[in-house]
This record gives sequence, structure tokens and C-alpha cells, in this order.
Amino acid sequence: MRLRDKVAIITGSTQGIGEAIALRFAREGAKVAIVASRDVKRAEAVVKKLSDENGTGAAFVADCSRVSEIKALVAAVVKKFGQIDILVNNAGIMHTAPIEDTTEEMWDAQIDLNLKGTFFMTQAVLPEFRRLGRGKVINISSIWGIGAGPNCPAYCAAKGGIVNLTRALAVEIGRENINVNSLAPGNIATPLNAHLRGPDMEAYIAQMRALTPTGRDFLQPDEITGTAVYLASSDSDAVHGITVPVDAGWGAW
Repeated sequence: MRLRDKVAIITGSTQGIGEAIALRFAREGAKVAIVASRDVKRAEAVVKKLSDENGTGAAFVADCSRVSEIKALVAAVVKKFGQIDILVNNAGIMHTAPIEDTTEEMWDAQIDLNLKGTFFMTQAVLPEFRRLGRGKVINISSIWGIGAGPNCPAYCAAKGGIVNLTRALAVEIGRENINVNSLAPGNIATPLNAHLRGPDMEAYIAQMRALTPTGRDFLQPDEITGTAVYLASSDSDAVHGITVPVDAGWGAW
């Protein structure tokens, strides 16, 4: 098991990509902090899934757009598990709206959670990484952070910010044996984008197939977990500041 005895915090891990990574990390031997934004029962449900597979986890609640709650979360995880080895900054939201319909509240919510939360979560775990003399940070960006898509300007701005934030953090703390990298999922079928996969979205889904060299529209969350394990493990010790797309070839055109 490639993550044996490691402790990982995965924000936004009660569903979708975060939950899939949590389950995979547990199978690889990690102890996983499952973080819900509000409802601890949702985190506890994922912990039960881990336990049913003989994995180890614990449930936590934190709004990762709020620095005070981020600090409390990190302290609680250290108290529970004694250390933190891996941080996956996955918590995020997406509001789809054209420019003229994007409100200040929609903009702030996406920037605050997706981008601000990523930075301050990393800042909060840094003392623990320095104490251990090592650490792994995996920031979840998006193909909309490498390229762009219509009707989600704030989401694209936040995810693009994560790509460059990853570089900035890597060049600042890479000398401390801390790896900061980003994973950019393509179109992944999650609750975040369920509204794009409904019965009235056939044209959009067909477009996704046409724009992907492999002819796929939406991937499954499990398909990105191998890359997450690589970035969390010692196999990636020489990898710093990169963004790895897992997009079925979307970006190859």
C-alpha cells in the first residue's frame, strides 16, 4: 500500500471526486479526514464506507471559505491522528451563469471557497509539514482552469488561479521537501455538474463527446484517483508545481 500510515485531509470529501479519492487513499493505507461543509452525518457516511473496507477515517465539519474554521479543522485533525502528511484541496462549488447574470454573491462564493480556501488550507497545514520535514499538497483545479468554458467566469477564474497558486507555492516551499501540485479533472460526472447532464442537455453532452478525442463525455470520479495517489505518494517526490490533466484527451486537440 503506497500511503500506509499517512494521514490525509481531503476537503469536500462527502461526494464526487473528494469521496472517490478518500476511498482510494484508505485502500492505499492512509488515515483519512473526511470533511463536510455543514452536515457531519454526510462525513460519517463516508467514514462508514471506509470502515466497511477496513479503512480508517474520521468525520469533520468545516466551511473552507472561512479561515477560522480552516484553522480549527487542522487542529482537530492533528489532535485526532497526531499528524498530517497529505492535503487534498478539493472543496469547491460551481455556478453556471453568463456574464450579465453573474452576481457579486455568486462570484464571491466561488472565489472564496475554490481559491481562497485552497490557499488558507495550505497555509494552515504548513506548520505541521515543517514539523514532519515533508508534505504533499494536491490542489484540485479543472480543465476550465487550464482552458476555459462559457457561462462560468468566476469558476474559471478560481480554477485558473489554483493553477498559478500551485506554481507559486511550489517555488516558495519546494526546498522544504513539500510537494505542491495540481490535478485538473476533465468532465467528471459528479453532483457539482448534475445540472449539465439532465434530459434537456443532450446537445451539450454530444458536444462534449465531439470535443474529446476519445469520444467520451463524462468520466467517473474513480478514474482520477490513481493520479491522486501518485501525487500523494513518494513516487512524486521530484514533482513540483505542475498541473496534471485527467481529461480523456480533452486538452490534446
